[in-house]
Amino acid sequence: MIQELSYVGFSSPRSEDWRSYGQEFLGCQMVEDGSDGAVRLRVDDVNYRIAIHPGEQDNFDYAGWGFANETDLAAFVANLKAHKVTVHQGDAQLIAEREAADVVWFEDPWGNRHELSWGRRAIPNSFKSPRKHDGFVTGNQGLGHIVLIVPDVEAANRFYVDILGFRLSDRIIGGPFNLRFYHVNGRHHSLAIGEIPGVVGFNHLMLEAKNLDDLGATIDLVGERSDVNTLLTLGRHTNDLMTSIYVTTPSSFQIEYGYGGLIVDDLSWIARTYEHPSIWGHHMTETYATTPPGIIHPTK
Repeated sequence: MIQELSYVGFSSPRSEDWRSYGQEFLGCQMVEDGSDGAVRLRVDDVNYRIAIHPGEQDNFDYAGWGFANETDLAAFVANLKAHKVTVHQGDAQLIAEREAADVVWFEDPWGNRHELSWGRRAIPNSFKSPRKHDGFVTGNQGLGHIVLIVPDVEAANRFYVDILGFRLSDRIIGGPFNLRFYHVNGRHHSLAIGEIPGVVGFNHLMLEAKNLDDLGATIDLVGERSDVNTLLTLGRHTNDLMTSIYVTTPSSFQIEYGYGGLIVDDLSWIARTYEHPSIWGHHMTETYATTPPGIIHPTK
């Protein structure tokens, strides 16, 4: 069973811009670069959870999903193979780069790479934000959540639920929205998928601050930086009750910066359907209206 969203990786021609963006704006801590010069960011005591690799174009490279131990990982891999999913064993270089005990990987039906690992390196009490910041909600909830764009939400639901074991939290269906949200731990969702016919892509990464004031301070920083624009104004979601903003990054995808998300208890949780994504706020800005919805490309 997948326990958490452990890490994410992207490539970008503007990877160097993440040194300022990641530290001064997001409040992450920068650690030693990857072997290829990737900018690597820490959000808690796991050595790093976000990597931006140098590249010729913006690309979503991989999502890393964490397991409790090697036994759970082995059982999961056996299930993937039983469903005819091709699984690749990570070599020594990849395992060392991810700072894990083991790494395997596969691609979903739309070519998104997913890495599975256990035993990632962590150092207690090591996270130190470079700006005034009380840290991020991680622990047994993992990094945060990601939102993938798929051409067929029903086909994606079958793959992620029936084969990978993600558990449905709820849906948003109405107007242009056809979204499903999935949890693997107490976080309301670690993965969401949204349907845009003919398109595959990565919409956003969500980081959840422990302190409401850190969300407020980040909103203030948007107005002080020429390299960051608001995409969706401050608002609160209907399904996970997250209070958040959406902002641009140096690398095409979006960051949702939030506070106060719901905790899911599988013993009592009932999946619902909502017509609107937000109770209030999250108003689209002019930048949102003229910006692609993340890193996207046509289906092959």
